[in-house]
Amino acid sequence: MALLAVLAVALWRINPLPRDSHHGPIDIAAEISNSEALENHVRSMVDREVTRVITTINAQPGVVKQFPPTEKLLTTQQKRILVTGGAGFVGSHLVDRLMRQGHIVYALDNFFTGRKENVEAWIGHPNFELIHHDVVNPYMIEVDQIYNLACPASPPHYQYNPVKTIKTSVEGTLNMLGLAKRTKARVLLTSTSEVYGDPEVHPQSETYHGRVSITGPRACYDEGKRVAETMMYAYKKQDGVDIRVARIFNTFGENMHPDDGRVVSNFIIQALQGKDITIYGDGKQTRSFQYVEDLVSGLVKLMNSDYDGPVNLGNPDEYTIREFAEMIVQMVGTKSKIVHLPSTQDDPSRRKPDISLAKRVLGWEPKVHVRTGLERTIEYFRHELERTGKFSPIKPDELKGFVAKKSGKGN
Repeated sequence: MALLAVLAVALWRINPLPRDSHHGPIDIAAEISNSEALENHVRSMVDREVTRVITTINAQPGVVKQFPPTEKLLTTQQKRILVTGGAGFVGSHLVDRLMRQGHIVYALDNFFTGRKENVEAWIGHPNFELIHHDVVNPYMIEVDQIYNLACPASPPHYQYNPVKTIKTSVEGTLNMLGLAKRTKARVLLTSTSEVYGDPEVHPQSETYHGRVSITGPRACYDEGKRVAETMMYAYKKQDGVDIRVARIFNTFGENMHPDDGRVVSNFIIQALQGKDITIYGDGKQTRSFQYVEDLVSGLVKLMNSDYDGPVNLGNPDEYTIREFAEMIVQMVGTKSKIVHLPSTQDDPSRRKPDISLAKRVLGWEPKVHVRTGLERTIEYFRHELERTGKFSPIKPDELKGFVAKKSGKGN
């Protein structure tokens, strides 16, 4: 603990805990008194810095590739874990966590939104394998756990090809359940807060059945995930498959695709380039944003728990979209103006998770303050802009041409 405290002081001088826009200055003493929160916070900062240094070293010509440090597990402790969507935003962070824990990890991705560079640090490691495959097609492998994350999650990407989105959620989940049944592996589905639709209950608990349009532009994703959940519980009841279901609320962090089209990436990219910040609608609609590090902790806890009902994983701190845009403008220090565009169809008016169940059955709640996560995410996108040039957030009606050039793939 003493070593952690020393590291904390040194790292906080570089990355100090910020002020919380809702609750004023953060009490660092209180943070330090919470040993678990402190350890996780420091470990995360150290891991990111180590990965950054190793990546820089590996980029030098003639250097033998180095890997981030991992735990050394006994063979009896080591699990074989499949992560579908493993090169995507959340998937790559999950892969990183599982690899550092010392497990054998297979990252499966069709690279529609996933990127090889997100898992570049582990390519070549004896415990890691990157597999180019689409979950709509069966895949044979021997594993102990399956994290099924495969599916585009941002509206522009999942609305680009609604039929493929439905197939990914339904057929992809069906294939992973078949694999779990054959290998007797535990399978976790990353479902979504979108199963609640535009809710009439606030905040949303796992017992709320939702209000979802079955014909709107979001239906391919919303209903696809709802059917995926239904199949999970059908396989549990009929075949005894060991299942877990996480309902994920808005998440942000490093490795988000610059052309993601979601609120956080759009606002940051626009602010960093001094462009207008575009809000769809009046900006009074609310969202709750969690940092990806917290989500990954929740997923791992859920997978290794004894609870098999749906569990909300999100940050209950609620912001209006306008408040969130203003916070990013202030943090980036840009002169960007906030402009309003017509609202999008079926855009939920309020979204906030009730996480009392996650607290009770998992001992989980978010640890990273939104502003802390935003600082890290802003720096990530700043680096991406320096590395690759300008970005313009992609809108749903613009994505077809963009993706057609990128992949040329159909349904």
